[in-house]
Amino acid sequence: MRRSYDNHPRYRLVEGDAKDAGLLTELAADADHVVAGAAMIGGISYFHEFAYDLLAENERICAATFDAAISGHKLGRLQRITVISSSMVFESANVFPTPEGAQLTSPPPKSTYGFQKLATEYFAKGAHEQYGLPYTIVRPFNCVGVGERRALRDHEVMSGNVKLAMSHVVPDLCQKVLKGQDPLHILGDGGQVRHYTYGGDLAHGIRLAMESDRAVNEDFNLSTARSTTVRELAEVIWRNVHGPDRPLQLVSDPPYEHDVQMRVPDVRKAREVLGFEATTSLEAMLDEVIPWVKSEIEAGRI
Repeated sequence: MRRSYDNHPRYRLVEGDAKDAGLLTELAADADHVVAGAAMIGGISYFHEFAYDLLAENERICAATFDAAISGHKLGRLQRITVISSSMVFESANVFPTPEGAQLTSPPPKSTYGFQKLATEYFAKGAHEQYGLPYTIVRPFNCVGVGERRALRDHEVMSGNVKLAMSHVVPDLCQKVLKGQDPLHILGDGGQVRHYTYGGDLAHGIRLAMESDRAVNEDFNLSTARSTTVRELAEVIWRNVHGPDRPLQLVSDPPYEHDVQMRVPDVRKAREVLGFEATTSLEAMLDEVIPWVKSEIEAGRI
């Protein structure tokens, strides 16, 4: 796949293993900034299918990345590491909206994925405490956008009569509706609350955090302020594809153990410190995502 920045003179793609501390250290020696974003990715089914791998592999990646960043900082070139954490550090939170700092007072995450993301934040704090490495932590909430490919797994995961592609709720609901599933299958009763945030908005927020002096050694929730239930999401997708006259019927499948019921962030700190607000509406996101999912289906990739 060609990307708009492939031929940019300041862009270079290096193919290698994100767990290769030697390679990362070599690359970080010439860097001003490292973004710790490499990880095993997948939707909620991954939390259960790959409970060990998500912890072990992501820890290896994280350790290699921080080793490289610490080395670069010792050389006097690297100024900061920005850590892409996750809203799942708040998996066990019971205060809503959930502010930054709640990860320190809430019970630990129940899933190995959430626990490892919290560990990533402690890597940042440990590297700063021992080696003086400046850091910024950002927590994206439910990123929505185009370009993600089918998740790799050992076996197929079905939702009704449709094979899931990413196990992420937005693209998978889109593909089920586009493939004509009726009634539409959702996990649980559809009352789960999420904050679906446009990938372009998140990219802007991450850049603001990277460039802000006020973000040094701070953490930020990056999210839209709008709460949406899974049932409401299904209704918006259904109307986009089928119009207002075709009634939506839902079937509730058994939920996953780690399907958190409430995930509502406090977004004030990012607004007040970074000047960041996620302004893209859910409807506008779906106007972009649904045609993309349709094209992926037609191409046989979903």
